[in-house]
Amino acid sequence: MALVAVPVPFGQYVPADSPVHRLDARAKLGVAAAFTVALFSVDTWLGMAVAGVVVAAIVTISSVPWRLALRGLKPVAWLLVFTLVVNGLRWNAPDPAVHLGPISIDGPGLATGAFFAVRILLLVMGTSLITLTTSPVALTDGLSSIMRPLGVVRFPVDDVAMMLSIALRFVPTTAEEAERIVVAQTARGARFDEGGLLTRSRAWVPVLVPLFVRLFRRADDLALAMESRCYTGVGRTRLRQLVMRPVDWLALLVAVAVCVAVVVVR
Repeated sequence: MALVAVPVPFGQYVPADSPVHRLDARAKLGVAAAFTVALFSVDTWLGMAVAGVVVAAIVTISSVPWRLALRGLKPVAWLLVFTLVVNGLRWNAPDPAVHLGPISIDGPGLATGAFFAVRILLLVMGTSLITLTTSPVALTDGLSSIMRPLGVVRFPVDDVAMMLSIALRFVPTTAEEAERIVVAQTARGARFDEGGLLTRSRAWVPVLVPLFVRLFRRADDLALAMESRCYTGVGRTRLRQLVMRPVDWLALLVAVAVCVAVVVVR
């Protein structure tokens, strides 16, 4: 019997033995934070190009297939197009590249929109590598360790870390469920690319209703399973204790140095 390969949903952990996978979850979160700050600090195409090279290098080193790394751009494709169009449209522009009555398209505006779109693209690709190269358990432990000092003010660190981990885990689950429902509705004759905006919006109703029903059912099953196992966020033990190795500190320092360089050349 032939086995059918099931595609990995966006954001789901991809097991591999790469230097990025072996890094401590806290180091990866620190690298992502530094990269985000640097990405929003650059204001030139040179700095954006350096950031793009950094993302491409990390994807290559992580052994994550490029199709999975690029799959995260599909949900934000409309946002990228919207960013490009909104920045390019002008009303009665003095020197438009293309005009249709009072509405025109401005060349510098399109360049600005393209810059912002590339920024969003790199941000999504860079941050999605955290969930692609870090297991949910390791990510939960890393978040809990980072927020541990907040426990002094009686902040529910473990509960918040678990909620964040479950929320991240539900992102690929939601995408997978939505994809299955769309395929099922398409097989029944549904069309999502025909008609006007109102017609297309109505066509998505048979997808959203069962999607929310399945998500609520899955959340209820998860809550019941945690309750039956007497889960409490206080006093939890861990199978593996997180320890920042020299290579983790080195990766964090190199990331900060590269991000500083990106800001300098902006």
